[in-house]
Amino acid sequence: MLRSLPPVPAWSSALIAALVGFGGTIALVVQAMRNLGASGDQTGSAVTALCLGIAVAGAALSLRLRMPVVLAWSTPGAALLAAAAPGLSWPVAIGIFLSAALMMILLGIVPLLGRLAERIPASIASAMLAGVLLPFCLRLFGLGATDPLLVALLVAVFVIARQRLPLYALLLALAAGMALTLLRGDIGPLPPGATLGTLLPVVPAFDARAILSVGVPLFLVTLVSQNLPGLVVLRSAGYTPPPRPLIVGSALAWLAAAPFGAHGLNLAAITAAICTAEEAHPDRAKRWTVGMLYAGFYLLLAIFSPLLVRLFLALPSTVIAALTGVALIPALLGAMEAMMAAKSDRDPAILTFLATGSGLTLFGLGSAFWGLVVGFLALAASRWLSARS
Repeated sequence: MLRSLPPVPAWSSALIAALVGFGGTIALVVQAMRNLGASGDQTGSAVTALCLGIAVAGAALSLRLRMPVVLAWSTPGAALLAAAAPGLSWPVAIGIFLSAALMMILLGIVPLLGRLAERIPASIASAMLAGVLLPFCLRLFGLGATDPLLVALLVAVFVIARQRLPLYALLLALAAGMALTLLRGDIGPLPPGATLGTLLPVVPAFDARAILSVGVPLFLVTLVSQNLPGLVVLRSAGYTPPPRPLIVGSALAWLAAAPFGAHGLNLAAITAAICTAEEAHPDRAKRWTVGMLYAGFYLLLAIFSPLLVRLFLALPSTVIAALTGVALIPALLGAMEAMMAAKSDRDPAILTFLATGSGLTLFGLGSAFWGLVVGFLALAASRWLSARS
């Protein structure tokens, strides 16, 4: 019986991946839900739904495809939502989540849409993402005027850990920030709410402007920054991942979890690299069991999600903002590298980046939408002029 159990490295890899995925960006998810007007209980429901979707869909896909399919929540999507114009109601946010999930399902089942998605310039989508992330990272250093000790500690831990223990850099920064907050006695009392996992469904409200302004960018950043890199990670590990069942399967889980507050479910990239590496299991044919273990750890996280959310809700807003800024630095670096990769697209990419980062809101549409408009128009003009010359 013991011989049939996965080896110890499989358990440790799955546990590390789950902790990195959850702990590294949970502060950002809480901030995003706050910005969208979710109550403490609704935020707990959202995180519970996200963890359940990751667990159930990830286990089902790993079992069916016999490869370690690792799912995660959309970190870029959470950043986009945290930066969205305040004033959106929670039912409107639910409508945005459902609409973005439906877009992802259509992309997976309609071959023409899939081919069109492959032609989306990564430079423009990455520039939009970089513009969304930039204000959060700038906010980290802006907090240095009010809490220099916190900012100095987080940056120092992050820099040292990125050199010595890069995999654990975000977790170590989170632990350092939490420890300092506890030592100073700045953490408030836990807000009332559930301790164990709860699911609170909400009737969605579909607002066309909100879907266009937030839902379409949410779909694009999840596709370009999460699902496509997730497929690349599986290919790099020696697998032949079928895009349709992976994208449609994760999007169906997103659709099912969205009424409870799940903002985005997709293929993972960084955590997937941990679970698909040879160190996780020496036998590639049996490495799918690591995906099952990872799903099991997320099931445990789902059970205690409301308690963890209440802990973060008790933190001062400055601490949440600082932790979020640190957590998004690697994502910002990756987005900026991708947006400047194609030399011919650099001008449209930088215009997209600046328009998105400006925070422009016009006709009720947010800066992420206008960043895409500016970028695609500039790209079309650039290519048309190049073809004429």
